[in-house]
Amino acid sequence: MKHAVLALDQGTTSSRAIVFAADGTVLAVAQQEFTQHFPRSGWVEHDADEIASTQIAVATEALTRARLAASDLAAIGITNQRETTIVWDRATGRPIHRAIVWQDRRTAERCRALDAEGVGETVTAKTGLLLDSYFSATKIEWILDHVDGARARAEAGELVFGTVDTWLVWQLTRGALHITDASNASRTLLFDIHRGTWDEELCTLFRVPMAMLPEVVPSSARYGDAEVLGGSIPISGIAGDQQAALFGQMCTSPGMAKNTYGTGCFLLLNTGDDATASANRLVTTTAWRLEGADSYALEGSIFVGGAVVQWLRDGLKMIRRSEDIEALAAQVPDADGVFLVPAFTGLGAPYWDPHARGTLVGLTRATTDAHLARAALDSIALQSADVLDAMVRDAGIELAELRVDGGAARNNLLMQRQADILGVPVVRPANAETTALGAAFLAGLGVGFWTLDACAAQWRVDRRFEPASDSGPIAELRDGWRRAVERSRDWEPNR
Repeated sequence: MKHAVLALDQGTTSSRAIVFAADGTVLAVAQQEFTQHFPRSGWVEHDADEIASTQIAVATEALTRARLAASDLAAIGITNQRETTIVWDRATGRPIHRAIVWQDRRTAERCRALDAEGVGETVTAKTGLLLDSYFSATKIEWILDHVDGARARAEAGELVFGTVDTWLVWQLTRGALHITDASNASRTLLFDIHRGTWDEELCTLFRVPMAMLPEVVPSSARYGDAEVLGGSIPISGIAGDQQAALFGQMCTSPGMAKNTYGTGCFLLLNTGDDATASANRLVTTTAWRLEGADSYALEGSIFVGGAVVQWLRDGLKMIRRSEDIEALAAQVPDADGVFLVPAFTGLGAPYWDPHARGTLVGLTRATTDAHLARAALDSIALQSADVLDAMVRDAGIELAELRVDGGAARNNLLMQRQADILGVPVVRPANAETTALGAAFLAGLGVGFWTLDACAAQWRVDRRFEPASDSGPIAELRDGWRRAVERSRDWEPNR
């Protein structure tokens, strides 16, 4: 009798593992942070071996805490930070360079040059994405061009590429599987989301040998077995973290939307079998592939969401723990005209400005740390509102509600602020682990542990935040935010 599903939630700053029982309750959680490397301004790297070691360590720890053995698990589901790029030796499994993280902006000029050549429209038409260094293709190209002998080795078939899901499956199966699911493939700039396959023209454009690419598989199916956790466990679910959160929130019907407040913020709107093109600088992405059919979503990505709180904690030493931000911000009724634009690695949707940099405006002698804390929380909610505005224009719908998850969604002050700024209810589920839960649901579906109806029955409301009736102060706030954003833009070239 199988009792549970293990979800591996490999994020940008930490590796987590969560064991879910058959009714969706959490049996155990383990988490471990890993090192962030910043070699230059705008560059962000991870040690791929550290990603793997921490992820396997927390998986083992979570099983121990749940008092379960590998034989008790029905399946493993994997969800991961997307776009982060790893290239490794096919024979030895050794990375040839640190992982280049999704936040990294080193290839911004390369993307700008390609756009100047007039290829941007072709790239967007095929991939649904913008030609931006956020995505994987130019990161692969950079590694092949900057590691001695890498390009020749890649063309000889000696090197392979993977996003973090691919890397983890390779590690869990001791190199037996080189796969990715459609949701992760759709984030590389190399995948035609309409045909559902890798695209030879795109690979030629970005100078990526197709032999490097993993096999694209459904988001829910039995792929093979993990062999490193004390027994053979089916791996049967894979999805990029934001698509997994959309699924975990049971936003499985067109018109449903969620926002995840993690290191960044990611707002996704389910558009069903329609790969809706964006006229407002959002991206169209594959949400998941189930039973041979792809579902799609509109997405707006914010590079710095909860990471602004980490900056206040680690950079400015204003707070000791991230959760202390709520009490500090609550000491004042508002930010008193202070705006913090956390464009530390550029601005994402709907601006897509890799040269924007963090900006703090509106300071007076009366400004306190509480005002800065309030401005930091406002920045998360205001960036999300910018994305939602664009999304509503693209899809031509008005949202009934916004479902929320992620670490910062536990902040009641922020969630109420989000509802007030958006003017729609914000709904937080009882189970806040929606990203990991989505991966678990996909894995459970892949082996028949759950049905889709059983998954939907497990979604319940924890709290509903209704927007304030007076929208006057919000209009003034949003106008000030727009002016602050303009002051942050195109800063890097002028340094």
